Amino acid sequence: MTRKRLALFGASGHGKVVADAALLAGWEDVVFYDDAWPGRQDNRHWPVAGDLAAMLAQAAEFDAALVSIGNGQARWEKQCVLVAAGVRLATVVHPHAQVSRFATLGAGTVVMAGAVINADASVGDACIINTGATVDHDCALEHGVHISPGANLSGNVQIGALSWIGVGAAVRQGIAIGAGVMVGAGAVVVKPVTDGATMIGNPAREQIK
Repeated sequence: MTRKRLALFGASGHGKVVADAALLAGWEDVVFYDDAWPGRQDNRHWPVAGDLAAMLAQAAEFDAALVSIGNGQARWEKQCVLVAAGVRLATVVHPHAQVSRFATLGAGTVVMAGAVINADASVGDACIINTGATVDHDCALEHGVHISPGANLSGNVQIGALSWIGVGAAVRQGIAIGAGVMVGAGAVVVKPVTDGATMIGNPAREQIK
């Protein structure tokens, strides 16, 4: 019987968590690729088989692939390379996450243990809903968004592409957050946030660079 095989690009700590979630979700073999190869030969429990060029050349040996890089911009750029090459993308949901059957998840997105995504939430491509994070009803996340461990989005929150919501942060219901935003750990967002802003504190205020 053919084993279900997944290729991951990005042999990082985040990659380890993605690999572990994938195995628990039913993938049977996980192999990493990373541009640090051949200097990096493994990601602790999993081999690193080559760089991005090798991954593209060997893509037919796998059922699907996923980019396991924490940085949103880098993750999105590599995913676009895979899409352009016609590589099939996986979506990985840890079996201890709760995702409503009425929610949607984009290609290349990962949902970690303890995360909750409620009805009519829409999560775009190449997103990370990290450990214990919550995405409530009717939220809409564009591509490359990262909701960090323990962060909470109330209902009907809109988040632009490549934004990062930090560990333990909270966003009030109905708030719109722009693209490329960084919300600091523990911040509480109660007002709309413009593109590219960095928000810190409770209530969150823009950090002037």
